[in-house]
Amino acid sequence: MTKKIHQVYLGLGSNLGDREEHIRKAIALIGESIGLVIRQSSLIETEPWGFESANRFLNGVILVETSLTPRQLLKATQKIERQLGRKKKSTDSCLLTPVSYSDRSIDIDILLYDDLTVDEPDLKIPHPLMEQRDFVMTPLNEIKPR
Repeated sequence: MTKKIHQVYLGLGSNLGDREEHIRKAIALIGESIGLVIRQSSLIETEPWGFESANRFLNGVILVETSLTPRQLLKATQKIERQLGRKKKSTDSCLLTPVSYSDRSIDIDILLYDDLTVDEPDLKIPHPLMEQRDFVMTPLNEIKPR
């Protein structure tokens, strides 16, 4: 029995250290542990969103084909973040909690997973804030067919 392949858009961001290298390593690890990276947007430099920092972000979006479930995908992206030095995840995954953003070596957000909607306390798909964020929508629109 073959596993179903899903199309997933992931948002990537970094504002600490060698930002481009962090994103490059994240994409390589995603290719190794999540699935085939089909498309990659340009990287754009942006101001921090939701907090003050002297460090600007590099952001981009990739399209990945994966057989992972949404829950497996979340665990895999969080593992990659930890591998690349991410200490803790911001607390916006449940929008009822106070939002606390900080500088980060890498951030990987699940933006879209096929046409699926998931509404769990720690996993929301489509990403609930993506349409408010130009740093997500600009690279997403660059690679996503309309």
